[in-house]
Amino acid sequence: MQRDDLILISVDDHIIEPPDIFVNHLPKRYLDDAPKLVHRQDGSDVWQFRDNTVGNAALNAVAGRPKEEYGLDPQGMDEIRPGCYDVHERVKDMNAGGVLAQMNFPSFPGFSARMFATEDSDFSLALVRAYNDWHIDEWCGAYPGRFIPMALPAIWSAELTAAEMRRVAAKGCHSMTFPENPAALGYPSFHDPYWNPVWQAACDTATVLSVHIGSSGRLAIPAVDSPPDVMITLQPINLVQAAADLLWSRVLKEFPGLRIALSEGGTGWIPYFLERVDRTFEMHATWTLQDFGGKLPSEVFREHFLTCFITDRLGVRLRHDIGIDNICWEGDYPHSDSLWPDAPEQLHQVLRECAVPDADIAKMTHENAMRWYSFDPFAHIPRERATVGALRRAAAGHDVSVRSRSRQLTEPVDKLEAFRARARAAIAAAQ
Repeated sequence: MQRDDLILISVDDHIIEPPDIFVNHLPKRYLDDAPKLVHRQDGSDVWQFRDNTVGNAALNAVAGRPKEEYGLDPQGMDEIRPGCYDVHERVKDMNAGGVLAQMNFPSFPGFSARMFATEDSDFSLALVRAYNDWHIDEWCGAYPGRFIPMALPAIWSAELTAAEMRRVAAKGCHSMTFPENPAALGYPSFHDPYWNPVWQAACDTATVLSVHIGSSGRLAIPAVDSPPDVMITLQPINLVQAAADLLWSRVLKEFPGLRIALSEGGTGWIPYFLERVDRTFEMHATWTLQDFGGKLPSEVFREHFLTCFITDRLGVRLRHDIGIDNICWEGDYPHSDSLWPDAPEQLHQVLRECAVPDADIAKMTHENAMRWYSFDPFAHIPRERATVGALRRAAAGHDVSVRSRSRQLTEPVDKLEAFRARARAAIAAAQ
């Protein structure tokens, strides 16, 4: 398959939320108390909600910026591409990058919307619903066929999360974020029957629980003085743990329709993981009393888990050891792992080097995403206008140049110290 003939649906990208997300969807009695985007004297823009302040870390919105400006410093909205927070500009960036559709994870509320959990459950639920309605009706609704809708959970309540899942499914949303380790957030673990209403609602509504790396809010670093490279290297490891925890739990046995996406977790580790779980089952099931109804753990994994990659050569090469129906491509715009706007070039190179046939390419680049997330872009967009080549032709003249956007460049040593300060604070908070 030629590069320009690829059809790309990304199952992992991100929104930097605009300031007006609550205006049209939150009851007026709550508007004064809702999170607000505040412009500070240092030029940065931060979300303020009660005692919580959340900035846009510069690894989260670096599309179109030189690598010298990467870091963890908060920044202003005027220092990032408008496509990060403006849906009309986002679609232009998608066209220029050859991407037909995206699924967009949240930023300031966190992947589990824990920020919205207050002592007033009605207010908290109103915030979750307002965010979800803005995302589904305004962001995704502005361009039908271009976005896979995704909802936030009411993470402080399994019953409310299940109810919200059913509510948004009726609006056509079949993806909900969920933490890779709810116990790390102070909630019951996967093994607790507390979450049964969520598992049942997901089965009933064909909703995928999209479990993103870092969704439990902990830095994956072994020591406070470790360089940031360690944290970045280990980010997918939490998903390895979550996959094992769920695979061996009672949950998949009791809820056979449950489906989980390991978002931004990579795929190269999956073949060894599957080999290891089968070996563990063979050697220890007699005393751990594991029973998969005559199936191997690796077979059960393929029934329940979606894996995702950006440019994972090893995973693409071993795609049939993973399961060709269990792999999706992701773009990660506008985060630092994103290859925008050159993702088609780099992905095509990997596909060519691994001699991937067209049928396998179609599954990994768009067909699996459509099936897992109950999403049909071709109901809105003719297939001939959905290819990399056609989308780029539609974006002719759109500026995709890499250029400096930061007003306050910091030295690498300052960025390292800022990272370590945040690491110390995170470790102290977890103790």
